[in-house]
Amino acid sequence: MKQYPKFKAAVCHIAPVYFDADACVEKAVAWIREAASHGAELIAFPEAYLSSFPVWCGVWAPVHTHEFFEKMVASAVLVDGPEIQRIRDAARRHKVFVSIGINESTTNSFGCVYDTNLLIGDDGSLLNVHRKLMPTHWEKLAWAMGDGSGLRVADTRIGRIGALVCGENTNALARFALLAQGENVHVSSFSPRWPTHPLGEGGYDLEAAIRLRAGAHAFEGKLFNLVASGFLPQDAIDMISRGDKGVRDLLEQSPKSVSMILGPDGQPISEVIREDEGIAYAELDLARCVVPKQFQDVVGYYNRFDVFEFKVNRRAHRPAHFYDDASDATAANDAPPQPARNGQAPDAPYGDTQRFS
Repeated sequence: MKQYPKFKAAVCHIAPVYFDADACVEKAVAWIREAASHGAELIAFPEAYLSSFPVWCGVWAPVHTHEFFEKMVASAVLVDGPEIQRIRDAARRHKVFVSIGINESTTNSFGCVYDTNLLIGDDGSLLNVHRKLMPTHWEKLAWAMGDGSGLRVADTRIGRIGALVCGENTNALARFALLAQGENVHVSSFSPRWPTHPLGEGGYDLEAAIRLRAGAHAFEGKLFNLVASGFLPQDAIDMISRGDKGVRDLLEQSPKSVSMILGPDGQPISEVIREDEGIAYAELDLARCVVPKQFQDVVGYYNRFDVFEFKVNRRAHRPAHFYDDASDATAANDAPPQPARNGQAPDAPYGDTQRFS
């Protein structure tokens, strides 16, 4: 008889140490240790935890943000760099899976940064690298677009884990791409705050939006959804506002994000954290995903694949293809798309040569 995994998961409602990658890593390693000591086997961190979420793009005109962009680029990290290796070492040491958002640097360009989510195995291996497909609204001033190479689900001993970043969790096709791979544990990583209007003109209710989209994915997929959101500390508000009372008020009064864990019915099964940093825990029993599939299984019987056709391009973008002679070019043109390795994204997308070492 089939046995379904049971395990404890943790979501970290945590603030980065802005523009300090080493301090962010040190803090992440400490929180991994704490969550693991409470029995967590899957630990999720927020979007762009390492080392800043570019909220300045939502409160300053672009001509006034160069200082922040320079600092963000300087603190961005390579996937195969020493900062990520320390987090991988912590995952291996504590035998836990870790999902974490980073500002990803690349060897192709000093100024190109991706909003990337990493999934790290309990042996320290890199299971997946997903670059956010489309930065949302003013985020385009800070981040480059990703591609479909990271739209993958990792088959692990605790379940089939997938992840999307912030507004991607509103993208029905991105979500379905993961569901179609048998996803039963999802990680939704979010920003700390997301200002959209001047004070007094309404705006974007971030908590309501998160509850709607995260709950929808849990309910539609009959899966567990780990919602890990950032926290905006007062020192970051002070730094970003630069003494401007209007900017400070807007940041302080914008709706806060929330962290929680949702069950297959879309309802919270953990503490909901919003007011301060902290870790929310929940016990996940994947057997709970089975009975709801009787009612609606959108990647099984409750669909019409003879009516709908869905294709996903998982080729990684590259800025250039280099050929040393005509035979190289012919071979490259005739070669089939590069396959994944053990559920991982293809090697060396974007020209990076060691993304999955």
